[in-house]
Amino acid sequence: MPNKNPKTKLHPRNKHKGQYDFKQLISQFPALESFVLLNKYGNESINFFDPLAVRALNAALLKVQYGIKNWEIPKNYLCPPIPGRADYLHYVADLLGKKHKGVIPKGINIQCLDVGVGANCIYPLIGAKEYGWSFVGSDIDPVAIESAQKIIDNNNFPIGQIELRLQRIKAKFFKTIIQEEETFDLIICNPPFHSSKEAALKATQRKLKNLKGRKELKPRLNFGGTNQELWCQGGELQFIQNMIKESKYYAKQVGWFTTLVSKETHIRIFYKALQKIHVKEIVIIEMGQGNKKSRILAWRYY
Repeated sequence: MPNKNPKTKLHPRNKHKGQYDFKQLISQFPALESFVLLNKYGNESINFFDPLAVRALNAALLKVQYGIKNWEIPKNYLCPPIPGRADYLHYVADLLGKKHKGVIPKGINIQCLDVGVGANCIYPLIGAKEYGWSFVGSDIDPVAIESAQKIIDNNNFPIGQIELRLQRIKAKFFKTIIQEEETFDLIICNPPFHSSKEAALKATQRKLKNLKGRKELKPRLNFGGTNQELWCQGGELQFIQNMIKESKYYAKQVGWFTTLVSKETHIRIFYKALQKIHVKEIVIIEMGQGNKKSRILAWRYY
């Protein structure tokens, strides 16, 4: 099996360790105040099953922690949890650091491709602010590209640091996006995990039952998400297998290919697929946020 990192807590560089400082967040983003309540332990929190509350918390965190003053996304689009997204970037930064004796490379010369950047543009925003990296964000959804572009334009990023490209071939990940002679140090991806809308809603139902101890007849996707963001034919299993197959054609143009993996049982399947195409190195990084566990699958050819 591949090299595996057993850590399941937030990365040491993650700014979101510990409790949220709601007083500080509200002082910078007053709209959050109406969503703050006391939980059963008497601590300030929000209802994480309320999409509007999650969106307000995200906007506040981005403003306070990363200086993103203007962040809005269209209704019903994915509003991801910021701490987990930041964790992904910190762990892949460590991967890049392996080439430099543990020193994390920073600056606009580090080129990253976010496959499926989404309307929220989270990875490029945090990666540009934390490490100064340059990003290309690709997506098959024109509305997502338009939303991400508005966020970039409204937050005074240097020209060219974050570029967006519409993927017109829905079955492809890199074709038409990675240009000839263009190279990337890092590929990141947050794939659609489910195979259908029904599967996504069932997963939410299980989560609600585990956390609340009761069943809800009409579960809501608390982080939102459109069809393309949450589900695709074959779910994450087929999505990542297709990504692996296409990656071999860009072996000389990419340093590290990485993707989130939701289901641990899929890792062995992906590992075998990577062995067949003779990659040089495979790394699996375990991540954890509260009761949720996920992992990053990373591979490189040279």
